[in-house]
Amino acid sequence: MLRGLRTVFLTRRAFHIGWALVVLFVLAWVWAPLFVFAQLALLLFVLAIVAEVYLLYGRRTGMVAARRTLDRWSNGDQNPVTIQLESLYGTDMRVRVLDELPVQFQKRDLVFQGGISAWGQRDFDYQVRPVARGVYRYGAINVLVSSPLGLVERRFRLDADKEVAVYPSYLQLRKYELLAISNRLTLAGVKRIRRVAHQSEFERIKEYVPGDDRRTVNWKATARRGRLMVNQFQDEKAQQVFSLIDTGRVMKMPFEGLSLLDYAINAALVISSIAMRKEDRAGLITFSNKPHDVVKASRQRGHMQEILQTLYAQGTDHKETDFEALYMTVRRELHQRSLLLVFTNYESVQAMQRQLPYLQRLSRQHLVVPIFFLNTELDADLRAVPANTEEVYVHTITGKMVHEKRLIARELERHGLPSILCRPQDLTVNVINKYLEIKARGQL
Repeated sequence: MLRGLRTVFLTRRAFHIGWALVVLFVLAWVWAPLFVFAQLALLLFVLAIVAEVYLLYGRRTGMVAARRTLDRWSNGDQNPVTIQLESLYGTDMRVRVLDELPVQFQKRDLVFQGGISAWGQRDFDYQVRPVARGVYRYGAINVLVSSPLGLVERRFRLDADKEVAVYPSYLQLRKYELLAISNRLTLAGVKRIRRVAHQSEFERIKEYVPGDDRRTVNWKATARRGRLMVNQFQDEKAQQVFSLIDTGRVMKMPFEGLSLLDYAINAALVISSIAMRKEDRAGLITFSNKPHDVVKASRQRGHMQEILQTLYAQGTDHKETDFEALYMTVRRELHQRSLLLVFTNYESVQAMQRQLPYLQRLSRQHLVVPIFFLNTELDADLRAVPANTEEVYVHTITGKMVHEKRLIARELERHGLPSILCRPQDLTVNVINKYLEIKARGQL
């Protein structure tokens, strides 16, 4: 019994053949001998359509499809998706697959096509790059099936309404974790920092072995034991590293589809993991016109998951940032000297100067590192050669804006605040470099 005939679709090939038959009948009206051939062609055409309809609709289910992807997507990264298609037909078929992507991608032309063998399987692979955190909801997988004749298509709507949550860039986090474990962070652009002195904690006295630094010889212990003894040091541990993330309106600006807030969130996730692997304690504070979330510094099992969940829930609220409220929160919550990585953005010297007094107060008890961004959208205007008066004006204003960013960085350095000014795409590497430099120099 034929089922689902309401979903019969004639293909473009069938319409072309139909128009050819119309032309043939018109010519037969002019030249009568063609009428017999036109009738025969029409009969064959109808029989072919009937046969293909019977082949396609002779069973209730002809195709099975499933969408395979990660349990959660990584924001700003390429995430793999696979459509697995299985044919329940006993003959080779042609298929067109249309996947209904989540509305956030604003893409409605994702189409795959090809052949699938009798009782066979086929995979169609693609990648998606989300640029906003949250829940993404898929629609159905539409599979349009036709026989090798290609006159009729049958549509199947399969595997509908799948939801995927988009989290901060945990793929980037895993990449840096693997490089850190294998001591290959330099492959990602992280600099190898040379220690300038023994800014470490004393661990123990041990017997000298070739390769030990002769400057660490303990002469008193050597005299007592009668053989050469040296002091052994270890890196200072359990220091606090806090990511302070501004969620105000200045962090809404997008670059390559990703907002400054999301760049900051991805970098904060990675630096928290790196700090914990260095046996420091990582914490988090988010703020705008008032403090939002505070995650206490820790390195216990499950702490990274708490940081990840907190970062997942963040969003810009388009409000003016209040650094006085941030200062009061830090005074209340942090009782140990800490490294404060302040992710924010400055577009003018005046904007920075309004916040400078509070940053200076924080720097009396903590090591404060303001982090802000270069506007990479201006690079093309700077490289272009002005061709008229309007372009000269735009080029001059653009150069002034870029120069002002450099002035802000120098002004912060002048007040004892080591800052990071970088492109949004280079943020994570620059933050790791700054953290490792601070650890190597014992500034914390």
